[in-house]
Amino acid sequence: MEFFRIKKDIPFMRHVLVFNIVSIILFVLSVFFLATKGLNLSVEFTGGTVMQVQYPQAPNLEQVRESISAMGYREVQVQNIGTSRDVLIRLPVQEGLTSDQQSTQVLAELQKSAPEAQLLRTEFVGPQVGDELTEQGLLALGFVALGITIYLALRFEWKFGVAAIVANLHDVVIILGFFSFFQWEFSLAVLAGVLAVFGYSVNEVVVIFDRVREMFRKQRKMTTAQVLDHAITSTMSRTVITHASTEAMVLCMLFFGGPSLHYFALALTIGIVFGVYSSIFVGSGLVLWMGVKREDLVKPQKTEIDPNDPNAGAVV
Repeated sequence: MEFFRIKKDIPFMRHVLVFNIVSIILFVLSVFFLATKGLNLSVEFTGGTVMQVQYPQAPNLEQVRESISAMGYREVQVQNIGTSRDVLIRLPVQEGLTSDQQSTQVLAELQKSAPEAQLLRTEFVGPQVGDELTEQGLLALGFVALGITIYLALRFEWKFGVAAIVANLHDVVIILGFFSFFQWEFSLAVLAGVLAVFGYSVNEVVVIFDRVREMFRKQRKMTTAQVLDHAITSTMSRTVITHASTEAMVLCMLFFGGPSLHYFALALTIGIVFGVYSSIFVGSGLVLWMGVKREDLVKPQKTEIDPNDPNAGAVV
């Protein structure tokens, strides 16, 4: 299905240098902010107190969150668990306070507006658990990157695998750079969103690279830049349909999904936008600069020599 058809190829490769300079600047800034400011890690990574409070009737989660934030807690997590009357609260570690003291103070603050609220349980999540989650998250990201590189190298050619993995890592680092610069909370849900973007972005790269291979087989006189322009232009309608529908769903989660899905949807939103951008200008640009040519994808066919042909083996 095509939404529209572009008859004349758009010269993307003519402007690839400018956009790659922009990508390098964004990438360097993201690395700088990650190195200097770091990520605002959530309770799952840093450790903290988890408490479950039961109300006589369903409370307003936003009011609960505002009451706890007024006590000096930043980015506190408040969500329903089990029923609409049970609320799970995640509190970051505060110096000078034990887990029991934190839960007692928070419960006292909540009972000012809801005297019948009861504390069902309280737990302390130690930083050792956070270290394990961080290590496992980085390992997951590394295995995904390795798997994508091997897949593209086997399906196309090693230069395509390198270009695709650089483009996808570009997206991941920029997402992390946004979270570092604005100090948005980085939770396990956000990590899941980053991994989802990593796998989602490679889909667009595969579609473009597959069209590149097809065009190399059909058009022998086109240059690599012309083949890339044609491949990107011919898949533009599919790109708009796929990513616009996905982005519409993600924006619904961003605006209407509540605080528990906000940063997850935000990571996906940034990732989808930069995923399309990097597939066109970063991945395809690297393919162009690494000198991919027709012979890399289309192996020359060997012709059999007829021994009865008097002209066989003659040099023209």
